[in-house]
This record gives sequence, structure tokens and C-alpha cells, in this order.
Amino acid sequence: MSLKAVIRGCGMYLPEKIVSNSNEDLSKTIDTSDEWIRERTGIHERRVAAEGEYTSDLAVRAAKAALQSASLQASDIDLVIIATTTPDLTFPSTAAIVQAKLGVEQGAAFDIQAVCTGFIYALSTAEKFLICGQHKRALVIGAETFSRILDWSDRSTCVLFGDGAGAFVLEAQAEEQAENRGVIGSYLRCDGRMVDLLYVDGGVSSSQTTGHVRMQGNKVFREAVNRISQAMEHVMEEAGISVKDVDWFVPHQANERIIQGVVKKLDLRSEQVISTIAKQGNTSAASIPLAYCAGVADGRIKQGDLVLLEAMGGGLTWGAALLRA
Repeated sequence: MSLKAVIRGCGMYLPEKIVSNSNEDLSKTIDTSDEWIRERTGIHERRVAAEGEYTSDLAVRAAKAALQSASLQASDIDLVIIATTTPDLTFPSTAAIVQAKLGVEQGAAFDIQAVCTGFIYALSTAEKFLICGQHKRALVIGAETFSRILDWSDRSTCVLFGDGAGAFVLEAQAEEQAENRGVIGSYLRCDGRMVDLLYVDGGVSSSQTTGHVRMQGNKVFREAVNRISQAMEHVMEEAGISVKDVDWFVPHQANERIIQGVVKKLDLRSEQVISTIAKQGNTSAASIPLAYCAGVADGRIKQGDLVLLEAMGGGLTWGAALLRA
């Protein structure tokens, strides 16, 4: 029997604290302005986790919302995969912690680390587990507390990133039951020769510290549009569709100029883009499910719509996925 990995539900969570471009504390620590940030990134504000609020806490809130959306319980889940760069602990995985907090008592749980591309990697991985019949239902979560690894004196990075979590519930369904819905394909890539373009200058083995985000923004920008576009074109070609068939484009919310560069290169329409960057900033692995959930919540993404996802992150990693909602 041929199986498809179908999205049964999705959910999201954003911390309460808002850091805006005009935030008084921000202007005290760095030389910047609301105009400077908006012009270069499209970002107006970001969310920051409260003291004592961990990545697992954000993930649990998003997972509970996704389970409610899917009309399922924790006992229905047998696979938890979390994409994160900001785990609660070095080990065990944040997925193990979330599994326990949710009360999932069966199946497997693990993290995936591909930075901003993490959710694409996690979605692709979960789909493989489901379509081979090894698991029945998966929680795929992107969750980050990126504010914890920012150097708040570095205006090239601290104005970009925010905290949040988004989750999908994926279910293995027989192809005839799925009615053409589900994950259609994915394309994952990494080029480790460009590690120095975007990284954190700390680590368990190298420095025994957490470190901070370091980025060569101009070089990352130059790589982004071409590599993202190539990934999107590949996944569409493999599926035998053209860009004209796509209903919605849900990009990683890295930078408004990167998003618009991809839109222009692939001849997409601006109204097809689900964008949350203005209010959320770059939430790394959480940004795609957060944007997708926003599109579902406001009625834009409907069952049966063809949705194209993409991301690029440190590594450098990049990838795309195509699904029918």
C-alpha cells in the first residue's frame, strides 16, 4: 500500500515580549534606527522569550495548538522531531524533553540541526519515516530561542532574529485516502565550505561556551537567492509542475530583500507570498511553520492548495519542499 504524509493540523506560539526597532533598550546598546532596519530587512519587531522560558516550552505550546487543530491527543503521536539551533540542553534532545512534557509515551524523538533550513530537513525526514510505514503520526516542530545566542552589541545580527515555535502534525495515509494531499517532494543541500559565512563562535568541543551568532551578511545574501531558487526549481521539476501551478509560497523569513529576490527570479506574484517577517523577524527553524500557520489561520491557505516552502541557513544549508495542504 502506497502512503502519503498528510498535514492533519498546524499550530504556533510566539512569546509575549516584543522588541521593536524603536525599542529604547535597543537604541541604547547599538547605533541603529527603525528606518535603517526596515530599509535593509523589512523587519519592524521581533518576539523574545521570557526569563525561564525555554525552547521546549515554546515547542510544547505550538505542539498543543497543532494537536488541537488536528483533533488528536498526545497518545496519537509516535514520532517527535524538533528542528532547533537553540536546544534546552546539550543532551538529551529538546524533542525528548517535549515528548515528556506532552505526555507522548511511545515512539521516537530526536532533534535536527540545520539552522534556518532545519524545518525543511525535519519535514523531509518525518515524511520518509511515515511513508515507509515505520511511524503513523509525527509532530514536526521548528522552535528557537535565538535571542539567547545574539550579541546585542552587533547590529548586523541582533536586529534580525526573534523567538518562536511552529508545529505540523503529519499523518501517514493511504494514497486513496489522502486525496492527493500531503508532502509531494523535498530537496536538501549543504555546502560546508561556507561555514564561516554564518556560524556561532562557541561550542561544546571547541570552546566549552555557547557563543554568539556571527554573519557575513553581504556574502550570505549573494548566495541565498540563486541557491534557494535552484532548490525550488528542482523540487518543482521532480514533481512535474511549473511555478504557475503553485498557490502559495511560504519562504523562510530571513530578509525581505531575499524573499523579493526569489519572487522576481522565479516570476512569482507578490500576493502569493506568505510573509511574517515584519512582525516576527527571522525565527530560524520556526519561521516556515509560523508563516504557514499564519496563512492557514487567516484563510489564505486552504485544503488542496499547492504550497512551496524554502529556506537557507548556516552550514550553508538550503532546501525546498512542495506539499498539498
